[in-house]
Amino acid sequence: MNIALTPFLAGWIVLAFVVAGLAIYRKTISSHEDDVLHVSAGESAVISKQADVAHRLDSIDRWGKLLTVVLVVYGVLLALAYGYQIWTEGSQEVWKG
Repeated sequence: MNIALTPFLAGWIVLAFVVAGLAIYRKTISSHEDDVLHVSAGESAVISKQADVAHRLDSIDRWGKLLTVVLVVYGVLLALAYGYQIWTEGSQEVWKG
């Protein structure tokens, strides 16, 4: 049984680019983050902007962690499938004589 694993590898590569793009996007968003704590009433616009950036970063982090886990699991399964395919092809050649 010989399954073409190239489409699965292409899907894994696309997923890796998505994770990398998400990391770059997070870096871009976090570069605009204001790390100073604003608490006075006159700075409500700054406080709401900080809250908005923090919410966006939390959302990006959630998706980044999820997609990274999916990427690793998918990669391990793909490697196992490739290794199994190589092993079964080698076993068939030995038994053929």
